[in-house]
Amino acid sequence: MEIKSNEEKKERVILAGVHQGLRNTIEDTTEESMHELYELAKTAGAEVAATVVQNRSEIESGTYMGEGKLEEIAMAAKELEADAVIFDDELSPVQIRNLNEILGVKVLDRSMLILDIFAMRAKSGEGKLQVELAQLKYRLPRLRGMGNVMSRTGAGIGTRGPGETKLETDRRHIHSRIKALSDELEELKKHRELLRTRRKKDGVITVALVGYTNAGKSTLLNALTDAQVFAEDKLFATLDPTSRALELEDSRKVLLVDTVGFIRKLPHHLIEAFKSTLEEAVVADVLVHVIDCANDEYENQIMVVDEVLNDIGAVGKPEIMVYNKCDKTDITEITQNKKEVRSVFISAKQKINLDKLIYEIAEAAPGKKREITVCVPYAEGGLVNELHNTQKVLSEEYTETGTKIVLLADSVTYNKLREYVV
Repeated sequence: MEIKSNEEKKERVILAGVHQGLRNTIEDTTEESMHELYELAKTAGAEVAATVVQNRSEIESGTYMGEGKLEEIAMAAKELEADAVIFDDELSPVQIRNLNEILGVKVLDRSMLILDIFAMRAKSGEGKLQVELAQLKYRLPRLRGMGNVMSRTGAGIGTRGPGETKLETDRRHIHSRIKALSDELEELKKHRELLRTRRKKDGVITVALVGYTNAGKSTLLNALTDAQVFAEDKLFATLDPTSRALELEDSRKVLLVDTVGFIRKLPHHLIEAFKSTLEEAVVADVLVHVIDCANDEYENQIMVVDEVLNDIGAVGKPEIMVYNKCDKTDITEITQNKKEVRSVFISAKQKINLDKLIYEIAEAAPGKKREITVCVPYAEGGLVNELHNTQKVLSEEYTETGTKIVLLADSVTYNKLREYVV
């Protein structure tokens, strides 16, 4: 009797890229970017059969790579029984059409792969809407060239996301769907803005966790707040923003917001796919930039994050550089090179130096409190109760003239108590 496995057969893929020798290594195909593409493919559920990199000064406008190299890939796809070829850059509609004809297998690019992972990872209603909108906007100009990738008779990587319509034959449906999604997301945006306005009015301090994908932001959120957010050693393990409260030593409460990780070669239009979580970085009072200092490419990853933050306007606010995974590397050289005013070395997983990070957050966050001593007259007993309810009282003593209290107070509270300060 034949026994059939319930496990879904993994797609076999070939990874391909062009190394141009650019000065800006973040934009070029490098060993690191191909490794990243490998991790993306693995996250999407693929099995990588081979990796091909061509050295040439310019991208071929019609076919991305040279004719000879594409023939090699086509032969390798047959020999290795590959289902798809994934390219390390964003392909134009013409390139996709030509590559489909030359290679005879499914053709994907880095953007399509990332969007596919987004479709897998989005859990909230808004997250799913955003991903679908990004996919439709990306696919619309490429429909003619995408062939079987968009066919609903096919399956696998690149086909997750929008409904059951055959996208290549239904442009009118796509245009109307894009408008409907945009309208729905605009309403959700207004709702978010109302919530943020209310938070500001209530004096809620927001701290956004930002950083490269897989730097350990979700693990850090879990370590600081016991948030129980899904955290895994994979790219884009979490997509939807998660908020949790954290109480500082001076009794101030801040709202920690986890955001989606950044990645190199991320086209600007893909940023729309997680705009709601990026908006948290724009309006946050403090940015906590989480860095995987055990990664040899950590400096380039810092540059990628800084570029995206600059693009979305999340600059000019207090930023704490958090070098995570310090237990996995020698931090001596990093310590010598770093120039940041606020920085701390931690291990979120091992919970090393989290107290130092909380201290830095308290120093950077607005409304910092200082220790003062006041003597409140007994006739103002209601004020004493208010201080116990709203401030961190360190000690209390009853004297002849009133209640002597040592407490941590912000500037507003200090001004209110100024006449009673000892």
